[in-house]
Amino acid sequence: MKIHEYQAKEILRAHGAMTPRGRVATTPDEAFEIATELGTAVVIKAQVHVGGRGKAGGIKVGHDARAARDIAEAMLGSDLKGLIVEKVLVEEALDIAQEYYLGIVLDRNVRRHTVMVSAEGGVDIEEVAARSAEKIAKLPIDPRMGLAEFQMRQLCYDAALDRRVITSACKFLHGLYQAYLAVDANLAEINPLVVTAGGEVTAADAKINIDDSALYRHPKIADLAEESEADEIEMEAHRRGIQYVRLDGDIGVLGNGAGLVMATLDEVKSAGGAPANFLDIGGGARADLVLNSLDLIMMTPGVEGIFCNVFGGITRCDEVAQGIIEARTKLSISVPMVVRLTGTNEQDGRHILAEAGVVAAESMQEGAAKIVELTR
Repeated sequence: MKIHEYQAKEILRAHGAMTPRGRVATTPDEAFEIATELGTAVVIKAQVHVGGRGKAGGIKVGHDARAARDIAEAMLGSDLKGLIVEKVLVEEALDIAQEYYLGIVLDRNVRRHTVMVSAEGGVDIEEVAARSAEKIAKLPIDPRMGLAEFQMRQLCYDAALDRRVITSACKFLHGLYQAYLAVDANLAEINPLVVTAGGEVTAADAKINIDDSALYRHPKIADLAEESEADEIEMEAHRRGIQYVRLDGDIGVLGNGAGLVMATLDEVKSAGGAPANFLDIGGGARADLVLNSLDLIMMTPGVEGIFCNVFGGITRCDEVAQGIIEARTKLSISVPMVVRLTGTNEQDGRHILAEAGVVAAESMQEGAAKIVELTR
């Protein structure tokens, strides 16, 4: 679950991490009042769940309260990268001397929360990693020890932070780590962490993602979820109990098991295609679930073909095949479709598909190449 920047900063402040003064506004007049109270130049930031807000015009500086009101008036209700801006964060503009990066993320490769520190803040950490990975200091956290003071200081030294601010940066990192644990986050990112001309260390921006599986322990945070901010098809998938993530391509993908689906996405990419979604029907899927899942894929704009990749264990291939045939009829699916079935009752499933004229594939690689060919 994603939360807004202003909500992330509230969590940070509750755990001793410094953030700029400011509040959220939903009207231009509220923005004017907040800017008047602050008595400084302010930054007005659109509160929407997208990246690249600055480049898209969602972050602007107002030099006085009147300018803040004018900016808020233009920003509120506007469309920012497909989302309507319903609230803005108005906070004091910072006198920036340096920009750093701090982040904590769940690293599934090492099965630990991992801290990252870099002296190159203000740009995407992926860009820094691609250009000069050595400039990112990383540390997987031992869950038995936690994050110790000496480890934080070593990370800051390794990342080449200004030694005059390392003590303050460590204090902030400690607060960030406590906040991360307290809300069961799987990502907490401060980019940039600003050092002001006066030597203060504060979060100019903040991003925290909460583990959905832990929301039952945080009902107040769960209540922050805003359906209007989420992708409509992903919300519909959630209501149907289907694991679906929308992507940017044009080939719909359906499989059983998260690992298999991710491998299928990779194969489609390797074959020269672009997946339109991630969709996992799970184990033991019945025909009605397959039909519902294909319905979601057909809701996805721009889908030019569908690749179904099923490895039958407790999932029966004949059930999947029956769901596919029902979906083709009830949903009037006209785009090309390739199906790879292997495992439990695969011969029955292939017979059902053959009678309906559905293209079958012997392997995942063959199926990925075939659907890319058919959609091109």
